[in-house]
Amino acid sequence: MQELGTLERIDARKVWTNEAHDFTPWLEKNISLLGAALQLDLDLVESEVRVGPFAADLVAKDVSNDRWVVIENQLEATDHSHLGQLLTYGAGLDNEAAVFVWISPEFRDEHRAALDWLNEHSDEESLFFGVVIELLKIDDSPPAPNFRLVSYPNDWKKSGGSARPAMSQKGAAYKQFFGGLLSRFKERYPGETNVATASPQNWLNLSIGKSGFLTNWSFTGDNRFRVEISIDTGEAEINLAYFQQLRRSSAAIEEKIGHALDWDEVEGKRVCRVHSYYDKPGSISSSDEELRALEEWAIDEMKTFRDALRPAIQQLPSNVSLNETESP
Repeated sequence: MQELGTLERIDARKVWTNEAHDFTPWLEKNISLLGAALQLDLDLVESEVRVGPFAADLVAKDVSNDRWVVIENQLEATDHSHLGQLLTYGAGLDNEAAVFVWISPEFRDEHRAALDWLNEHSDEESLFFGVVIELLKIDDSPPAPNFRLVSYPNDWKKSGGSARPAMSQKGAAYKQFFGGLLSRFKERYPGETNVATASPQNWLNLSIGKSGFLTNWSFTGDNRFRVEISIDTGEAEINLAYFQQLRRSSAAIEEKIGHALDWDEVEGKRVCRVHSYYDKPGSISSSDEELRALEEWAIDEMKTFRDALRPAIQQLPSNVSLNETESP
């Protein structure tokens, strides 16, 4: 008979000694592993998101259904306080969460039952997952992470955990609009971007050649459309320092674009942004004629926007601090 190895479970704290400094950053970089276990297409949005005096560990987007996901981590057995935090974060975020994920190496029966009860009694849009994180090794192999679902929505149960929600009608509309916009942008301005496809979400990102900087097309929650640049290096202070340095060139940038921009530090948030708004209302439910006019503006405005910002961004230093941006 073929010789088999011995499977061994490793205490998670032997690899991640601290939840905030070790496990959450690891999960942030490996969000796709969690997404695969949940059968969701997860796109990380932000970590340590402030909700009152507390901070949600991770906030992500289920791009297939345009839903917000709040993720709460523990490296010890589940407890009542983390269940309350998970629900509080979901309700208190700027964009109310629809998917709630609680991760722990050990789920107590009462907490698994609580998530099961929430899945039974909440509306169809709210999904609750209990996920055990375990580390497995065979003989002398390095430990490998494994996400094991112990509580999940009814739709997952009925299909043996393999169900994947259908794309929402709005998600399909976003995918169609941004797919067409991207195609025509690349036709008009060849070589400007290598992005291949659009996703079913209300924005589309384009790299501008510097890590931490992305230009975006975006529908907003108040029925407006904008071209913008987002600054997100992963550190709020560094984002703000880059934003302040870039703002020093605002007059020259706005002269190239031909109009004033909205310089938004997004107080209390990690990401800083600079916006250019379409001068008419615009949403994905606008008429075909209105969307075509919006698209024409979006194509040329994005090119002008990128041409005006790119030189200033390329001149920014690799390392920056807030002290460097203070006025003398």
